[in-house]
Order: sequence, then structure tokens, then C-alpha cells
Amino acid sequence: MAIKLICKTMCTVVFLSSINLYAAGSKVARASAPEANQAQINGAYRDIQPLEQAYISIAPEDRKDGLMVGELGIDGGKSALMVKLAEEIGEGKHSDFDSLLIVHQGKLLFESYYSRGRINLPHYQASATKAYTGLALGRAIQLGYLTMADLDKPLISFLKDLDTKKLVKGAEKVTLHKALTMHSGIRLSREQKEIIEKDPTKITGQAHVQAYLEHSTPITSESQTFRYQADPMLVMQVIEAVVPGSAEDFIKKELLDKLGITNYLWRTDINGLPVSGSRTTMTSRDMVKWGLLTKNKGKWNGEQLIPEAYINRAANRILLTGDDDIFGGGKDVFNQGYGYYWWSADMKYGGKKYFTRSAQGGGGQYIILIDELDLMVVVTANNRNDTTLQLTAERILPAFVK
Repeated sequence: MAIKLICKTMCTVVFLSSINLYAAGSKVARASAPEANQAQINGAYRDIQPLEQAYISIAPEDRKDGLMVGELGIDGGKSALMVKLAEEIGEGKHSDFDSLLIVHQGKLLFESYYSRGRINLPHYQASATKAYTGLALGRAIQLGYLTMADLDKPLISFLKDLDTKKLVKGAEKVTLHKALTMHSGIRLSREQKEIIEKDPTKITGQAHVQAYLEHSTPITSESQTFRYQADPMLVMQVIEAVVPGSAEDFIKKELLDKLGITNYLWRTDINGLPVSGSRTTMTSRDMVKWGLLTKNKGKWNGEQLIPEAYINRAANRILLTGDDDIFGGGKDVFNQGYGYYWWSADMKYGGKKYFTRSAQGGGGQYIILIDELDLMVVVTANNRNDTTLQLTAERILPAFVK
């Protein structure tokens, strides 16, 4: 695959030429990243035609979208290492990437698109949606609709439409904290879920929680272990119950509008509420905004949108989940943990380990924060068997470790 390389200044062109990036067929590309037309934005991901050439920029365009931009190699990082990796991605040597963006010290320094990636095309987020749902709850706390102490209260105490007499034994053990860490303890078979969800009219609103807590096995300390399941639905129900108006309007007004995110899709779940565990779409640049909000401890443009105390819990290692199955991992990624829908892990490079936090979505969506290096890596892809965390340890860390 031919590579289009973006160069902002003549000195950048000279530098890149010196490391032999201008092989036969390569050329300086247009200043703007590839964009999707409206039909592509409205259509299905699978219908997007792959790019004929990868787009690689070491000096991202300032699109007046709320992001600060800079130049890789000038404002930090080693451009030659990142460009080499991007060329390899463009040649299909590393998974099925759609985009790779790098933010260092608060500035977007590197931006690249491949295959179905476009700068203005919202990409499916899969379970990265869970992290956004968790941050929405944090916004409700910041505005006083909940408190940090409420995280340890029974979740059912916020849902006034439930018939608590019909709930399974131990239903009161499910707290917001437990649901946010995938420890609700609710246990339903696949068959039970299919029966419950067969008629959406019977699980509208809090009836969805009612059904789950009626048909679950008893909830005990033994059942409240980490299980990756539908617990975010419980959190979205609480948001709907405590905020004025609807959860949908609240998320739009109090988070998406604040962050300047307008080009997105946040679908409606079968219960009539916004989806909570998957099925949102965001552009890669808007994923950067979610990452910056988290990195900056809940602040955006000087305004505290989410309590710092909540961010410290949400995007940190509350528990260890084990290293048997690290999504996107490899030999240099270990100590996998979990917070409030944010994953964590240590990465090893050069005999040193770096603590990382990440929102993750199946198929290869990542917002990776490495605080010690003031570094963020944003990836969209289409491969459940990706090794993005390992690739970050091996190929991206070296570009930013001094």
C-alpha cells in the first residue's frame, strides 16, 4: 500500500527525506485528512470502502474542534519511530487499524487513518461505551444528583418503580460500586436473558431491572465476583432515575455538548434508555476528548465536569482481574486490573514498567492513558484478536521514553 505523508513545513520535508520515507510512489499529500461523505456517515461501517492509501500526519490540522495540536518531533516524541510504525500499519502488518492518534502533553501530535477510518466518521465503540456511561454517572455526582457516598448504597434504593417484594434474596447487596466494577452478582443464563428480552414492551424502563433481579439466582458474597456482563444497564437506570429529564438529554447536555461532541450516535437500548455497554459511535478525535477529560481529572476547559475523587476511582486499578486473558496484550503487558469500566495494566519497556489506564472496545477501540509519560494513544480497529497494548509497549513507548 502506498503511503501519503503529511508535512507541515519544509524543514519537516527535509528531515523525513533524510530517513528515506520518500520511496518510489510516495509523495507529500494534501493537508487535510480523508473525510467521509454524508451517505457514508449515515451508512453501515461495513459499507465504507477502504482507503487506497494510508494517511499519516506528524502535524495534525487544527480543525477548531477543541483540541490543541502540535508537531511530532518538535513538541515531543521521535517522529521517525512513529512514522515507521504507521507505514507498517498501512502495509497491513499490524492488525486491521482504522486510526491511530497520539496525544502528548495535551497536544495532538500524530494522526493517521487506514482502511475504513475517516477523520469525520464516527467509529463503533463496542465496550468503550461502558467507560462513557461511567463518566456520565460521575457528571451526575458533580451536579449533586448523587454523592460519592451513594456509590455504596443499594442500587435498588434509587429505583422507586421496583416491586422489591418480588426480588431475589440479596438484591440489596447490589450497590452502584458493585455494578461499576462488574460485581453485581446477578446471574442469569443466556436462555433466561433471551426470554426476558423477547418482548421489549415488558422491560421498558425499570421493568428491565425488575426482571433481572426477579430471575437471577440469589445474590451472595460468593456470586459477587468479577463478571463481564450487563451491569452498565443498572448504572444507566440510576442515571435516568436521578437526573432531571431523561438520561439521554442529560448525557447530551452535560457531557457531549460540553465536550463539543456533535458527530456521534448513542443508540437506544431495548428498555428505552440510552445504551450503556456498547453500540455508541464516536470519531477518533472525540475519543481523544474523553481521554483528556479523564487525564485532566474531570476538568474540561477549566470547568470541573466530574469530581476528581470519582475519576481517581473510575480510571484506576480497584481490583486485579488476572493476566490469563488480557485483551490486546502480550509479553510486556501484565497486572491487568479494573476500575469503573476502565481497564488498567502495567507495560514494560527498557527494564521499567509504566502504569496504563484504558477504555477498551471489542474489535480494537482504545483510549490508552500513560500518565508518567503524559501520553495518550487512541486506536480504532476491526479485529478482536488485536495486540494493541503490546504494540504500544513495543513500538510507541520507545518513541516517548527519553
